[in-house]
Amino acid sequence: MSACRPGCGACCIAPSISPSPPALPDGKPAGVRCPHLTADIACALFGSPDRPRVCASLAPGPEMCGESPAAAMAYLVRLEALTAPR
Repeated sequence: MSACRPGCGACCIAPSISPSPPALPDGKPAGVRCPHLTADIACALFGSPDRPRVCASLAPGPEMCGESPAAAMAYLVRLEALTAPR
């Protein structure tokens, strides 16, 4: 897989995002829909220099995306739990 699965949005919901001015000056908690995720489940900041670095570092692929949006969400929720500060 080299492109995002249409209608998924898991990578825009599952992970937390540290504060990233100007896009997300207060960050985004895990499990909360990113305010830049459009109604058609696309990133409004894709390709923009304002896109948070963590978002730009996510690349669609078999491991992260799985076979469905639900599989992608489950993978990213697990990853978030493993990388969350304790």
